[in-house]
Amino acid sequence: MTKQPGGPNAAEPDQPPVADTAETRAGEAASAPVIESAIDDGQPAQSAEAAVEDDPTDAAEEFEPSTGPVPAPAAMVIALLSVVWLAAMLWSTREAIHSAEVGVTVISLSAFALPGVISAALVTGAAVALAAGNLLARRYGDGVTLRFVGAIGAGMLVGLLAALAINLTYADNATTNVIAGTTAAAAIIGGAVAGARSAPVVGAISASALGVLIFVVAFSRVRDPLFDLYGAGDTQESLVNAAKWVSRTESLLAGVVAGLLAFAYLTWSKRRTIRQDPTATLPRWPAYLLAGAGPGLFLLLAEVIIRVGGRSLLDLAGALSEADSVAQTMLGSSRVDNGIWVLFLGALIALITFGRTLGSPETEDDPADDSVAAGATR
Repeated sequence: MTKQPGGPNAAEPDQPPVADTAETRAGEAASAPVIESAIDDGQPAQSAEAAVEDDPTDAAEEFEPSTGPVPAPAAMVIALLSVVWLAAMLWSTREAIHSAEVGVTVISLSAFALPGVISAALVTGAAVALAAGNLLARRYGDGVTLRFVGAIGAGMLVGLLAALAINLTYADNATTNVIAGTTAAAAIIGGAVAGARSAPVVGAISASALGVLIFVVAFSRVRDPLFDLYGAGDTQESLVNAAKWVSRTESLLAGVVAGLLAFAYLTWSKRRTIRQDPTATLPRWPAYLLAGAGPGLFLLLAEVIIRVGGRSLLDLAGALSEADSVAQTMLGSSRVDNGIWVLFLGALIALITFGRTLGSPETEDDPADDSVAAGATR
């Protein structure tokens, strides 16, 4: 159709339609990123997205996450500290028993000292097994069966050495055999717990549980002033009420210590892992929840071991007198309450501190919104 003079298309010359050439397409897509290494034989340039689609193998190799084991940092240090703590508990128990009179007092003191020894053996078995698992994973790979067998073997070694030390240094009586056997069982169970695949979580539980045990012993220095603060007087009722408040204060503070130590350990482990392997799988919020609750779980597990393995010793101590029976019952209930408080508070504190490290979604979206607004203005 020809253009008439004076018509709307009169200013436009008659030209044939332009072919959709490669140059035209390249000019229209100039705003898209182009690979500079395009072949010079006339082929059209490709975008970065097309290049990734053409060769997905390279992208998969570049961004594929690491599936290797993530070791627990400072596992050997935690193991050494826990061994020292277990040795200190065994030595203090031996000194208390040897300084007491023969018979009734020895049984009573052994029953009072048993929870501290069992808790220390449980944590030590887990810590030593964790260090052994790191060594095995570094040498033979992350085999689940090998890791579990190595953890059990490390726990058995700790239990055997602890039982041997008790039998050689304690007085030769019935209570000694009960303490030795229960301590060995606690160390083996702790080693089995350390056979879990997530080594950083086990390391956080071991470190925070050891910190809680040390805190409980240090807290005993301030129990007498707290008794006076909570109104302990000459009556039996005031003493019982003050003892309850002192126990609650200890449990609250121990839970805070457990949560903070678990969070600090996992955060340090995550940063260390990122520096060594940016593609490694990092722990998420369930790991922090479990690590914070771990010390409380250890305390409750130790109580189960005490009531099963040390039942005969507790019965002997409770049969001495009515006062001893009441004391053993109250101490058992107090240990259970303490473990529950530490479990829930430790998990809550660890989860709250982890949540505070997360960035706000609105804050993260602000730069993108600003760039979109700037583009719209231009």
